[in-house]
Amino acid sequence: MPPIRLLTPRLANQIAAGEVVERPASVVKELVENALDAGARRVDIEIEQGGVKLIRVRDDGSGIDEADLPLALSRHATSKIENLDDLEAVASLGFRGEALASISSVSRLALTSRTESQEAASRVEVEGRDMDASISPAAHPVGTTVEVRDLFFNTPARRKFLRTEKTEFNHVDECVRRQALSRFDTGFTLRHNQRVVQSLRPAENPLDRERRIGSLCGQQFIDNAVVIDAEATGLKLWGWVALPTFSRSQADLQYFFVNGRVIRDRLVAHAVRQAYRDVLYNNRHPAFVLYLEVDPANVDVNVHPTKHEVRFRDGRLVHDFIFRTLHKALADVRPDDHLRGAVAQSHGRESGGMSDGYGAQFAMSGVNPRPAPDPFAASAGQSPTGYSGGQPPAQHEWQARDQMAFYQSLNQGGGVGGQAAVAETGDITVAAPTPPQDSADEPPLGYAIAQLHGIYILAQSRQGMIVVDMHAAHERITYERMKRALEAQDLKSQPLLVPVSLAVSQKEAALAETHGEELFQLGLRVERIGPETLAVRQVPALLRGADTEQLVRDVLSDLIENGESDRVEAVTHELLGTMACHGSVRANRQLTIPEMNTLLRDMEATERSGQCNHGRPTWTVVTLSELDKLFLRGR
Repeated sequence: MPPIRLLTPRLANQIAAGEVVERPASVVKELVENALDAGARRVDIEIEQGGVKLIRVRDDGSGIDEADLPLALSRHATSKIENLDDLEAVASLGFRGEALASISSVSRLALTSRTESQEAASRVEVEGRDMDASISPAAHPVGTTVEVRDLFFNTPARRKFLRTEKTEFNHVDECVRRQALSRFDTGFTLRHNQRVVQSLRPAENPLDRERRIGSLCGQQFIDNAVVIDAEATGLKLWGWVALPTFSRSQADLQYFFVNGRVIRDRLVAHAVRQAYRDVLYNNRHPAFVLYLEVDPANVDVNVHPTKHEVRFRDGRLVHDFIFRTLHKALADVRPDDHLRGAVAQSHGRESGGMSDGYGAQFAMSGVNPRPAPDPFAASAGQSPTGYSGGQPPAQHEWQARDQMAFYQSLNQGGGVGGQAAVAETGDITVAAPTPPQDSADEPPLGYAIAQLHGIYILAQSRQGMIVVDMHAAHERITYERMKRALEAQDLKSQPLLVPVSLAVSQKEAALAETHGEELFQLGLRVERIGPETLAVRQVPALLRGADTEQLVRDVLSDLIENGESDRVEAVTHELLGTMACHGSVRANRQLTIPEMNTLLRDMEATERSGQCNHGRPTWTVVTLSELDKLFLRGR
């Protein structure tokens, strides 16, 4: 072995640059974060050739004193922390003191800055070859400008790994987008090859914030967004989550910020995925822009050199808070919320204010959501249309049918008697009398007027025409009723006649022994009978036909990964979903008007009724203005 020696400052900085400076976007991230930490209200980013030739970041922050300029380019030099207490409660975006030194070691860097107390600005320049800083006077307003030229000019091995100019700029654009989403009070301008790509003014009020979200994430996202605002136990979560019908084929529209810092965290991703589990279509990904505010002392941001990862002091508390908030908000979405946004969106499209989309935007509080109506509530007070909200409209005189008798009829497949007169024409079933036209108590989904092809229910309301997939809607209603019934009876266990023996690792065996009580609460009785052997003696009664060995292994895997497991609940709900699917009204089943209206009223009272158990939408609306546009009325 050669003798041990100290690395030269240049080589040490280049090694650090290998962690901090991956590509031009990494440089932009570090420089913009420094500008935000300096209190900038305006940040201008100029890029040439994807950032390889030039990266210039100018801000109007507090600036750097002339005496501190050479020190700013030194390794492990920072004004943001001073002692261990500061490190344990980091409130700034940058704090390591490596960024400028690392960047300057692989580029030609010039830093010009002026503080409010200085009469003139100063400029310091350094090149990666010798790392010697030279200072000269300069003209510059209060603030700082950093120019980075010829990135990786002295490390060709790194430069050859860069992608095309377009690809590198796309990474820069995404970086600026994240920073703009993290700081609404700051304006951003991004130019590439002298062309303005982004120009964002400070967004001080909620309307301006929504406009910025629409500009950066697409207007359709904000049109289909649920507004989150929840606070509990020292945590605050706010932002926007998209409706399940606005899902993505990949996880490209997911932004999560902790105290203003964009992060990627498996715990957060798991909590969001859980919240969407019952309503998201197969292999689709939710879209969200969420902000978590927590005491800096309860989160460790000093986990990764790029500061993209964090570690929470109480991860389970954070996980449960995020899950409960999003789960409650998505469950509380009702058809009237959709319709209010859909009508406003339709008017916006007519005036050119919004892009096309079928969703709605509305506010939803994660703190005090309105209570979900009880689907088991007696239906004696229902109107003849099945509408249980308030007094029935006086105009219609349809014959009432009991709600539970209706569902018994559907589930048993029996005939339906005592119904209104029905006339059939082809695949459209229409019934009389027609619903009232101007009712002050009109329910959100209006009144059924026909059945199309034995599959869809057509309803009309003041907003326009509503189309409901009757099987998907009934499936969701049945599923939610079964879940409530299961919760009321608790999860019952069933002993196995012959215990199932599992060969596991010592880590898994110890975990099962430690979490025995938690597993028992899930309906699983698991005992350790050897160093690497488990015996499963009881399983949930509903899952007696499931693969017991795989279920226990999956539960243990979840415990190792996340510290908790919802695997039993997930498998149970999957079974209930299958039962609900097979027990729901099928296609080509002719329904009468009272039956259709009963289904509509239950949709309005059921959680997550906008999607079936598989994530498919259950209904849609075509507004009157959209119908008028189709037929060129009012032109």
